[in-house]
Amino acid sequence: MARDSIDDAADGGLRLGGGAIASLSGVGLLVIFMLQNTEDVTLDFLFWSFTWPLWLLSLAMAAVGALVWFGLGVMRRRSRRKQRREDRRN
Repeated sequence: MARDSIDDAADGGLRLGGGAIASLSGVGLLVIFMLQNTEDVTLDFLFWSFTWPLWLLSLAMAAVGALVWFGLGVMRRRSRRKQRREDRRN
């Protein structure tokens, strides 16, 4: 199996996994949404109130979501690594 992927890479073929395809699709949809929604919106949160373009708000929320997703992945990998170390000791 590994030999097939080496041969594909040597032939110049680019193979994308499911995660990469989903990520690229999500980024494409986000860009389309941002291009179609350029009006300003007023946001009220607790005692703050501010006006931002909707595209900027969408970009900021996508960035926050990506950071949370990345952080959860780091925490998961750390706990799995810790569990594997404990399993090796026992």
